[in-house]
Amino acid sequence: MPVMTVDRRRVLAVLAGLLIGLFGPLLIGAPASAHAALTASDPNNGSTIPDAPNKVTLTFSESVQLIQGKIRVLAPDGSRADQGEPSVSGSQVTIPLRNGGGRGTYLVTYRVTSADSHPVAGTLTYSVGAASTPPSADSDAEVAVDPVVRALIPTGKFLGYAGLVLLVGPVLVLALLWPHRLERRGPGRLVWTGIGLVVGSTLLGLWLQAPYTLGTGLFDVTVSDIRDVLGSTFGAVMLVRLGVVTAAAFLLRPLLVGTGGAESRLDLALLGVLGVAALATWPLTGHPTASPVAGVSVVIDALHLAAMAVWLGGLVMLFGFLLPQANARELGAILPIWSRWAMTAVGALIFAGVVQALIEVSTLDGLINSTYGRMILAKVGIAAVVIGIAAWSRRLVASRVAEENPSRLRRVVVAELALTAVVLGVTSFLVQEPPPRTAQAAETGPVSTNVTQTLTSDKMSLKVDVFPAKVGNNSIHLYAYTPDNRPQTVVEWKAAAALPAKGIEPIEIPLLRISDYHAIGDIGLPMAGEWTLKFTARTSEIDQSTLTMTAKIS
Repeated sequence: MPVMTVDRRRVLAVLAGLLIGLFGPLLIGAPASAHAALTASDPNNGSTIPDAPNKVTLTFSESVQLIQGKIRVLAPDGSRADQGEPSVSGSQVTIPLRNGGGRGTYLVTYRVTSADSHPVAGTLTYSVGAASTPPSADSDAEVAVDPVVRALIPTGKFLGYAGLVLLVGPVLVLALLWPHRLERRGPGRLVWTGIGLVVGSTLLGLWLQAPYTLGTGLFDVTVSDIRDVLGSTFGAVMLVRLGVVTAAAFLLRPLLVGTGGAESRLDLALLGVLGVAALATWPLTGHPTASPVAGVSVVIDALHLAAMAVWLGGLVMLFGFLLPQANARELGAILPIWSRWAMTAVGALIFAGVVQALIEVSTLDGLINSTYGRMILAKVGIAAVVIGIAAWSRRLVASRVAEENPSRLRRVVVAELALTAVVLGVTSFLVQEPPPRTAQAAETGPVSTNVTQTLTSDKMSLKVDVFPAKVGNNSIHLYAYTPDNRPQTVVEWKAAAALPAKGIEPIEIPLLRISDYHAIGDIGLPMAGEWTLKFTARTSEIDQSTLTMTAKIS
């Protein structure tokens, strides 16, 4: 009996150390960076357009979902320019605008949820006719997260992954390897603990998603906010997880109390199906859904989780129950089978990890020069040591030393658990870090290729827009103003473009007078370089102004 007491304490110590090693980094890390990025907008960010549009279109790097009341367009006077509800189709958000927008600079603020369930926020501006002082942005323009919510999100992840480890591996061992003579009370408590952790983490995740996406406090959540979360993709997946785990709990009762037999084979088959469905819910709420090959990423991530849960959960059962309680004959039957399971799980982990890295990193530069890539290299190095230890444990099993002296194998298992905890600790940080492909999209953002300059003389101010400022066809918009920034009537326009560095003489640009102060023209620019643009605006029979600028054409 004293030996059993010591064993139980050691089991609890190992479990505590394992879970802290696996998930402790999550408790001090911030929620994962948003993985969606604004890649384009219409009108372009910072551009000036001649007439007020009837809509604004935002295009992101991945599909997004709307957050009610968090997208606005403010007119130059600070009033709302948007009208009706915005709509979303995949990665594109369309914001309808009211008619008759005035001249000046408009401000667009947005806050949406990316495909991997993280909020994305920002602002952009565009001007109609001429630029003015933009309206002030509100707090929705930044991804602000309440500190308490920020701390509880990794806690919820901790609970979920801990529950997965304590559920999958022990159930598999009980169903296929557990000796009939041993009681199942201890492993049963382990499994029920795993179920409780998964359910608790899911409920906590559903609650936290509302203040996380809205940027509010933990208790500033209304019934309507929770309803919105449940109606989102994130909410639907989490509800599926709850339903699957609840169904599995009913099927597990006979297995955990030892009453299952041949008649429970159907239950075991159903448990297998439910297990696959439950594992799939983890990648469906993470960044695998935003991968360029989302279907492959989801399957690979689920395989990675399954292999991890089988291997670690099985090691916990081996160390905590089988090695202390099974006799030599039982270990002789169990250990070779477990050794093959472990080898298969390790192979699945390696395969899934390589595929995930190829999808998320894809280049050698991304592997070496990004935080995400360096974490993968660290993970690979530690994993290599773990695989070496696992190979040593297989040799012990093959030599049948462990059957007569289980303590030797238990020491090897402890080493496996410890180093695997470090590997998955690195993985915990890896989940928080945007992969190179999404980090690049976030850094690039919506890039305007327009050239915009304001030219001045003592008689007028001329605003010039050239777009797309690339070799090929380009449009030119001219806006004339008085020195005090009022529209200036222009009777006649003239324009020319030259590239002296390449010996290209001035090319006349045909202009069309749109209004008293606005003209447009089109020209095909055949080469890249610093083009010289010359404009002449005649404002009366005797008054005219000639202004010159350079525009870099790429």
